Amino acid sequence: MTTSSMDVDCERCQCHGEDNRTAILYTLLSQNLNHSRVSCGPAHQRCLCHQRRTVCLRTPHVTCQAASDVLVKTVSFMKNLPSFQLLPREDQLLLLDSCWVPLFLLGLVQEMVTFEVMETPAPSMLKKILLDGQSKQQEPERMQPTLAAVQRLQCCLNTFWSLDLSPKEYAYLKGAILFNPDVPGLKASLYIESLQREAQRALQEVLRPLHPEDQGRFARILLIASTLKSIPPALITDLFFRPVIGNADIVELIAEMLYEITSRQLAPSSRMAL
Repeated sequence: MTTSSMDVDCERCQCHGEDNRTAILYTLLSQNLNHSRVSCGPAHQRCLCHQRRTVCLRTPHVTCQAASDVLVKTVSFMKNLPSFQLLPREDQLLLLDSCWVPLFLLGLVQEMVTFEVMETPAPSMLKKILLDGQSKQQEPERMQPTLAAVQRLQCCLNTFWSLDLSPKEYAYLKGAILFNPDVPGLKASLYIESLQREAQRALQEVLRPLHPEDQGRFARILLIASTLKSIPPALITDLFFRPVIGNADIVELIAEMLYEITSRQLAPSSRMAL
């Protein structure tokens, strides 16, 4: 289903109106529901039209395992960089928080991880009625990724795949992304800026013998890499890791992996919500 067709469906929303009043189940059990009608407006998140716009992984066990493996390799990349380890701990954490998403996405591209999504199944009317009293006492339901956001993510990944980067290109590009001197609050910003220039220079040197005829490849790689920074961390967390980690903070977990604070392993388990 395309985004445009979803908009049309929302305009013809059947989540409220005469159809609900004639439903036998709704009539019998409606005492447990709020009697106000549900609208398709953005302020009403219970509308089924809104729910049809959300998606989840089609094969979460497979995709989340692959994503976890990529995240482990991403953390290992940072741990194995002596120049990164020489930075103050505070700067390391700031860079980690700023760059883990684009580095992870580069890892997805490098490892050729593909995934499919499907519409998030809407809860049945009976389930919503029976659980309505309980849900008021629990934490609010998490928002699922939208189809439009996932399509934008896949577009970015496909663009990178089209570049067909070599392992060395990936390595130096990751360094250029990791050492971002523009992150606010850095203590060693000048040193980090020199590390970024060094990584970019190394990337240029690799490109010359590999692509001597493509003079614009370096600028094109950096331009496309900048699009990865526009992908919201919440989208990546909700799509690939929320089924595994629940409500845990993904940045805190990555920091634990980086510094080996705990022996917790990021791997799909029985906690995975399908």
